[in-house]
Amino acid sequence: MTKFDEATRAIRLDDTTYDVCLDNGYSIGGPLNGGYLLAVVLRAAVDESPHAHPVSTSAQFLRAATPGPATVRVERLKSGRTATMTRATLIQDGRPFIDTLVTTATLDGSAVPEWTGEPPVRMPDLGECVKLPDPKPESNINLNGQMELLFDPPTIGWLSGAPTGRPESRAYFRLAEEQDPDPFVLALAVDALPPVVFSAGSRGWAPTVELTWHLRALPAPGWLTLLGGGRLISDGWFDEEVEVWDSAGRLVAQSRQLARVGRG
Repeated sequence: MTKFDEATRAIRLDDTTYDVCLDNGYSIGGPLNGGYLLAVVLRAAVDESPHAHPVSTSAQFLRAATPGPATVRVERLKSGRTATMTRATLIQDGRPFIDTLVTTATLDGSAVPEWTGEPPVRMPDLGECVKLPDPKPESNINLNGQMELLFDPPTIGWLSGAPTGRPESRAYFRLAEEQDPDPFVLALAVDALPPVVFSAGSRGWAPTVELTWHLRALPAPGWLTLLGGGRLISDGWFDEEVEVWDSAGRLVAQSRQLARVGRG
């Protein structure tokens, strides 16, 4: 079992309850990364389902979860031959922190697309991309140590005071520990980029309010490509859309989230 598998493990207690332990390694200055939390919730939802893959997840982030013990409560809403719909709620200290609706199905790993578009942006080669500087220890940003991100240089111009002025973020992604990507890794990947509003000139923690993501195909081994952008920043809110492409050039995940503009 890899570190990520252990950090997202859900232990079944009864027909509706799973015991989990939220790992401090995925914290960002205290709160835990939303994609990591979704991976934890999805472990329970998939285990309870007769189907193997979380093809659609819609999550409301009610509060910022912190490291420590928690539970996931699952309620199967409908189950059929091709799909199962489940409500799964992350509960900590007796209160709900994330409420999700999850559709599971069983995807064919050898399926060939009948039609597919092209990535909206062409990424530079891996050798032309760059890492973010390591965060200061006192920042308590532990998430960076769990994954590798190599960024398209213009999209991290905000580091040097030269943001592009557009909401965007692009990077190659893989876990720090060697592990082939799977649907749970994709749940982390869709929320792994710095908020796209950084490139538009904003700074500070940008909490996610709602996030929906779709698993479109089972990913091939190797680096994933994350392409993030936004459509509107207004009245303290912004949206963020992310496409995830695998090493075989296939679109494997799509997400959209609504978040608050941070105060930096």
